[in-house]
Amino acid sequence: MPDSYEALNPSGSRQKLWIWRVIIFVMPLIIIGATIAGFIAMGALKPTPEEKEDVVKAIPVLTTAARRDNVTLKINVQGEVQPRTEINLVPQVSGLITFMSAKFIEGGKFKRGDLLVRIDPAEFELRVTQARANVAQAETSVTREKSESLIARQDWDELGRTGTPTPLTLREPQMAEAEAQLASAKARLAEAELQLARTSLYAPFDGRVTMRHVDQGEFVAAGTRLGEIYAVNIMDVRLPMTNEELRRAGLTLGYEAKAGAAGIPVTLTADVAGMQSRWQAHIVRTDSRFDATTRVLFAYAEVLDPFGAGASNGTPLAPGIFVNAAIEGQRLDNIIVIPRAALRGDDKVYLSKNGTLSIQTVSVLSSNRKNAILQSGIDIGDAVITSPIRGVADGMKIQVVTSSEAVAETAAHESVSGKGDE
Repeated sequence: MPDSYEALNPSGSRQKLWIWRVIIFVMPLIIIGATIAGFIAMGALKPTPEEKEDVVKAIPVLTTAARRDNVTLKINVQGEVQPRTEINLVPQVSGLITFMSAKFIEGGKFKRGDLLVRIDPAEFELRVTQARANVAQAETSVTREKSESLIARQDWDELGRTGTPTPLTLREPQMAEAEAQLASAKARLAEAELQLARTSLYAPFDGRVTMRHVDQGEFVAAGTRLGEIYAVNIMDVRLPMTNEELRRAGLTLGYEAKAGAAGIPVTLTADVAGMQSRWQAHIVRTDSRFDATTRVLFAYAEVLDPFGAGASNGTPLAPGIFVNAAIEGQRLDNIIVIPRAALRGDDKVYLSKNGTLSIQTVSVLSSNRKNAILQSGIDIGDAVITSPIRGVADGMKIQVVTSSEAVAETAAHESVSGKGDE
């Protein structure tokens, strides 16, 4: 029957189908709209939160006043010790080495005038003997010519000749020749004696032996290097210095200490055999030009009698030691001095001004672990901040406290910051 009814009334069936389709598509939209309306109504009924202003808390800092003081600038550089006089021992004659002093050995020490090496003198002694014989022969010739000249003068007078006798008559040319031969013989004798003297090599100064290149019994030619020796009266320390270090030390190109003046004081230190040794020196000169590679100027500090009175508790200042040099530079009067902790970076200082932080750029003359010496940038009495600060900004609020208060304030500040982070 229903089938027959739908067949008889097809328009009514299609109407019901459309109604169901509308319900299926519209109902979700109605539900979503009701949900949104509910959320809006709930938000409107929620109480408005009370607004609070953010209070910026002042950061606790420690300060100290910039002071005026008289200071002497210090410069620290490093250098190597080297002897002022160091030579190669070289013979001027050839021959066999027949004697070598026991002092002429690596590390050996000697006094001025000590015989170090002797070359076989026999051949040179024979030359001296021969030269002396030639001198005697030449002296005989001179004496004979003088006698001949005197006899010629007497004969001239006895014969009653008038006028002046010629030089040839008086044998003056022969006598001049004999005297020239005598002078030549004496020169050859002096040369032979000089060569003989050169067979013995004596120490030219008090010193020590760096190296020996030959042994006794060797044949050496003139100019052969027998060894290397140096004098122990003065040691030099070559100190490389930049333009800034030269300025602080008061040095310049071609500096030379005045006659009678000691120079600029320098304290040298080094670790020798596990012990800290200290020597006193003075800068007496600088190089006449800058090093082309490193762009530094070398200053020379000298130590007198480094193996004697200038030694450090018996430790000599020997060549090759690498030393630290503390130089006493310029003396500055009425200069600005602040704690080293107040200097930030190379040229910044934090000041406390009316409860705020001010960043100042300063001109630094020198600094060490304790103090910083300023030329300009701040005034005497300015409150410089010495405590560490995080997140620095110019104009930030600060609170000046004492040391104990700073510890408590910093701990509280970090505690609050920690909770906020959580």
